[in-house]
Amino acid sequence: INDFSYLHTNCFELSIYVGCDKYPHESELPEEWENNRESLIVFMEQVHRGIKGIVKDVHGKAIPNAVISVEGVNHDVRTGK
Repeated sequence: INDFSYLHTNCFELSIYVGCDKYPHESELPEEWENNRESLIVFMEQVHRGIKGIVKDVHGKAIPNAVISVEGVNHDVRTGK
């Protein structure tokens, strides 16, 4: 479903499993957090990398549904409403 969301809605979803147990018991969660805290925080900081902004016309008004193409990337994206 993550690929479908990315290709058809411009929503980048991600599933991360930090161990072999997909559904650890609630009592194991604090230890799992401590074991993976630093790497998960660094990973979340990466959201600020890349290109982001608002596509505007010559009058400064946002352009809804503008198509954005990046050379070398075989997937266009559209701006939101």
